Amino acid sequence: YLTKEILDILDEEGIKATFFVTSGGEYVKRAYNSGHTIALHTSSHKYSYVYSSEENYFNDLNTVSDSVYNSIGIRCKFIRFPGGSSNTISRNYNKGIMSRLVNAVTNKGYVYFDWSGDTNNSNKIYNNVINGLSHNKTNIVLMHDSANHRGTVNALRDIIRYGKDNGYLFKAITNDTPVVRHGVNN
Repeated sequence: YLTKEILDILDEEGIKATFFVTSGGEYVKRAYNSGHTIALHTSSHKYSYVYSSEENYFNDLNTVSDSVYNSIGIRCKFIRFPGGSSNTISRNYNKGIMSRLVNAVTNKGYVYFDWSGDTNNSNKIYNNVINGLSHNKTNIVLMHDSANHRGTVNALRDIIRYGKDNGYLFKAITNDTPVVRHGVNN
């Protein structure tokens, strides 16, 4: 994972971010202690498991929640669904599960976020991000830190500098952050 390099860049640039994590551990502690927001993704990130039933989804979410709690001593309430709330792949495993899950997580006190820009689907990460930014909305840019996302790390500092030079503020998600959500498609 490239988390250490991402944290180093964020620290050097004085930027706070939100990390949607799949487990606790050393980098979660470092991110939390550096003032970043820790949020939950899922433990397994296996669509076939997490989207086969509400029970499986919450079992997986509870696993990552417990791991993070054991690392930093807090229960995180911000979450992101694998594939986002708009994913359609969940339909392959359980028709209508996303419609049920968005209500279930809200009823359990979670706040789910999607994103307004994504670095995952472009070899031209820098241009993809900056062309998607707008001063008229809350911008949440989805980035990944697994080994096959080296381009994210390579573009991160330039994206930050572009944002700073063009009047964008960088903030970690808090209770005051306007929620960014996709339409639910299943």
